[in-house]
Amino acid sequence: MEKKPNRLAQESSPYLLQHAYNPVDWYPWGPEALQKAKEEQKPILVSIGYAACHWCHVMEHQSFENEQIAEVMNKYFVCIKVDREERPDVDQVYMDALTAMGVQGGWPLNVFLNPDAKPFYGGTYFPPQNWVQLLQSIAEAYRKSRAELDKSADQFAEHLNQSELAKYGLQKSNPDFNPVAFEQMFQRLKSRFDLKRGGTTGAPKFPMTSIWRFLLRYYHHSQDLTALEQVNLTLEEIAFGGIYDQVGGGFARYSVDEEWLVPHFEKMLYDNGQLISLYSEAYQVTRSELYKQVVQETIAFVERELMSPEGGFYSSLDADSEGVEGKFYVFTQEELQEALGEDAELASKYYNTNPEGNWEHGVNILHRRQTDEAFAADQGLTLEELQEHVQNWKDTLLQVRAERVRPGLDDKILTSWNALMLIGLTDAYKAFGEPRMLELACTNANFLLNNLKQGTQLFHNYKKGKATIDGFLEDYALLIQAFIGMYQATFEENWLKEAKKLTEHTLTHFFDPQEDLFYFTSTAGEQLIAKKKEIFDNVIPASNSVMAMNLHFLGHYFDKERYVQLSEKMLSKVRDLVVQEPSHLANWASLYFLKLKPTAEIAIVGPDVHSFRGLVQQHFLPNAILAGRKEEGESILPLLEDRTAQGGQTTLYVCYNKACQLPVQSVAEALEQVTVI
Repeated sequence: MEKKPNRLAQESSPYLLQHAYNPVDWYPWGPEALQKAKEEQKPILVSIGYAACHWCHVMEHQSFENEQIAEVMNKYFVCIKVDREERPDVDQVYMDALTAMGVQGGWPLNVFLNPDAKPFYGGTYFPPQNWVQLLQSIAEAYRKSRAELDKSADQFAEHLNQSELAKYGLQKSNPDFNPVAFEQMFQRLKSRFDLKRGGTTGAPKFPMTSIWRFLLRYYHHSQDLTALEQVNLTLEEIAFGGIYDQVGGGFARYSVDEEWLVPHFEKMLYDNGQLISLYSEAYQVTRSELYKQVVQETIAFVERELMSPEGGFYSSLDADSEGVEGKFYVFTQEELQEALGEDAELASKYYNTNPEGNWEHGVNILHRRQTDEAFAADQGLTLEELQEHVQNWKDTLLQVRAERVRPGLDDKILTSWNALMLIGLTDAYKAFGEPRMLELACTNANFLLNNLKQGTQLFHNYKKGKATIDGFLEDYALLIQAFIGMYQATFEENWLKEAKKLTEHTLTHFFDPQEDLFYFTSTAGEQLIAKKKEIFDNVIPASNSVMAMNLHFLGHYFDKERYVQLSEKMLSKVRDLVVQEPSHLANWASLYFLKLKPTAEIAIVGPDVHSFRGLVQQHFLPNAILAGRKEEGESILPLLEDRTAQGGQTTLYVCYNKACQLPVQSVAEALEQVTVI
């Protein structure tokens, strides 16, 4: 019997399309489904997941593809499928509801709502038997005790509308940004360090990029080697572990163990973009060749496997291929032997593989335990000889993998995640100066401008020539940050103009003057049962902390006191929580760092502006803005007004708080002026 498609067949999200032939009468989130529930007075089931989510696939296979179970779902409920990556606003509201119900959040997320879209019950993964029982008992409870369920739904909706600031006791602002509290943040983070394997203690282990980028800034401020040592330990262990793809480059989402060995094999664009930024910054501080290699290989992976022909970046690669997690990435000892021949023995030592396998079912996750220098010395090889071997192994094993069935690709393009990758590319270009990195960045930035922006408004998603969902605060905040990075990499003022236009749009459409923070959704867009503000820096930094940082830097570029003051107001709202919980507000902690000392403003004018820019940017200068141009003339930036190339020579000006040091004509002298403060 031929399966009939449901409404999801018309959607663009790969996750929704995976469910297009389920016997469940799925609707996408939207007015049609919500209207139907109201008309028929039926409860709503909202089921939320994403394409690379393993347990989402399991539940689909066990329950949503099952005719009998689908019949129960269709009879009693209006069923809505949501891709959390396309609709983070919907996901946020109902994930918060689940937490309020005292249930551990995660995906798949299954929430039951009344016809007013207010939640009264929810959970995550359910085995088929439990799922059917739950559906039946909820349907019965809804028939018999509807008034009680509606009452509890109203209470949950009320809870969801409580201000985030009120929820965490942050009614009073605290604008006191002092070094003592900054030190406390570090001490609190330090108490959670895993001193053996890097990262923070416990498993599973997520890279949590914002924490390590904050520690680089803390080290820059304090010169406390403990901070840098923990960053180095963490970045080295991650680069040696199975969470990093030793053959093809790129990072998996997290490792299930404390040793970064066994990854959850899905690869997400947002992780890779942020980790490129982190390793690039760490390279500026340490000049570690390992970090450089990781950045180059990860960019190569993204270009090879996640870049669309138009220049956008796809969202993710699935953990599974042929229904087995990690199958694409692992090797049996026989496979290594066959692929590498007489070199297999050495490769096996290098990648710590064995005949029994170092993971389940006799397979090996390739990982390292030593630096190349140490391994070469142990094996009586020169570093060059070893690196030639390693490159051959990688090329060969990449060829072997190319013959395998590939993991599923989520080919939707999201503005916010593309912006994170774009930031990664500009950060890498600053650190390494490789033209290809800038080329990729320009291609992507122009793609986003041309396809995801209309007037001053952004869209969140793009696929097959269409952008359909209005942008969220994360899209604006991260793209503004990316455009500031594009300006710094090119000195083309158009990028700053675009950043400023988008900033003004967010101030008009997302800002809440009552709390001096931004809503996640536009006041002009679809209104859900609650309007949320993102405050916590999670695997992606909170859109409010990113916005506050943008306002700081743009305020300095355009000499707009209003922007700088607003960024201070935003930080002072959450300041006490940042000091208490820096691991959950690490990007805010990096903003706090910017407020401790004046921001250096470096202007470069003259014929060698780009080579000087390149030399300055090789250094880690987290509290500086850079502006420049070849010759005198019109500029939109106050920083470049009346700046001249003295005697026709390229000249650098370093200023703080509108007071400038003496102009100099060498990068070394300028850097000395930057470190004085």
